Amino acid sequence: MKLYFVALLPDETIRSEVTAFKQTALERFGSGHALKSPPHITLVPPFRMEDPAWNGAETLQQAVSGLVPFPVTLRNFDHFGQRVIFVDVVMDEALAGCQRQVADGFARLAGIAPDSRPFHAHMTVAFKDLQRSVFRDAWQHFSGIPYERTFQADAVTLLRHDGSRWIIEAGTPLGSPA
Repeated sequence: MKLYFVALLPDETIRSEVTAFKQTALERFGSGHALKSPPHITLVPPFRMEDPAWNGAETLQQAVSGLVPFPVTLRNFDHFGQRVIFVDVVMDEALAGCQRQVADGFARLAGIAPDSRPFHAHMTVAFKDLQRSVFRDAWQHFSGIPYERTFQADAVTLLRHDGSRWIIEAGTPLGSPA
């Protein structure tokens, strides 16, 4: 049984910058778990697929049908409790609509139960292995970094866990704007 999730990946420049933040989280605060996946915004959280005949690329293509590219803005850092630090994402209707359509598509086409938590777009920098004892120092560090970037969300990506890290399984470009 394989483990997957669906996400928006930023362009290579932003991926490099966010990966550098993740590397800092490892080197300064001992939190390296976020390095096991490329920088991303999760649209459908991790799910297991038992059906060996399931075609993830086809499901992805059908789920994004009709979506067009849209800008996504990253702005500064935020956190969930004292365990997760992330690059914050500015929510707008295009991003919320994309997430809803993709999640609904995977529910309808592959039987993936929708996430019960509300959608809060973010790019994780440190989590899981971020110790509460260093959270304050880590938060002080990252909250002091001004960061604002915008990228064009022009594809949706299916990632698969290979036993140690997340790898890109398939990607589907979004249609051209009218």
